[in-house]
Amino acid sequence: MRVLAFRHVPFEGVGLIGPVLEERGLSLEYADLYRADAELPEIKDAAGLIFLGGPMSVNDGLPYLKQESDLIARAVERKQPILGICLGSQLIAQALGSRVYLNSKKEIGWFDIHLTAAAPSDPLFAGVNPSETVFHWHSEAFDLPPGATRLACSEACRNQAFRWGDNVYGLQFHLEVTPAMIADWSTQDENCGDVRELQDPIDPYCNSRRLATLSRLVFGRWCELL
Repeated sequence: MRVLAFRHVPFEGVGLIGPVLEERGLSLEYADLYRADAELPEIKDAAGLIFLGGPMSVNDGLPYLKQESDLIARAVERKQPILGICLGSQLIAQALGSRVYLNSKKEIGWFDIHLTAAAPSDPLFAGVNPSETVFHWHSEAFDLPPGATRLACSEACRNQAFRWGDNVYGLQFHLEVTPAMIADWSTQDENCGDVRELQDPIDPYCNSRRLATLSRLVFGRWCELL
């Protein structure tokens, strides 16, 4: 079975999701619609779709993001499993009819999320601690899509994770990152403005061991939906 992952910049890949897919015999294919020569992929034979992060906004009017939004709508109609991370979660929220906007503050670094009362019975988040320290890099937020179930929030962002239907998930935080990815993101030109605003440098290893455990659990369970 094939999983199709949509990248928005070359340096934001699937990270810790990759080994989880490989262990389950799932192949990974990237779709880089931001590239000028990219062809629109056929999604109907994909076991699942992953929409990754990026420094741009869903409100920027970029043609490839509109294409992805249309693909999300088609996948929802087909009841294909979908996972969105950061920008990807915002794309899903927008495709489901919600507003995406600047958050009251940026969350960049390691911050706690708090699971809602719905999380203990959720197929992905059951058994996860009520509060977990995870990695964030976002300045925008979204309203909860109509009919969605909120699964997590944080002090600065009300909607950190949601499920829509049985197999559509959006995660505002980055559960997929490795320390090497965090260190690399901090050097990228697209992120230099955010980095300059930080009071202290980001420690890539701060809670990386626990994050890897959570990633294996949550993404492994997502694979079971495929």
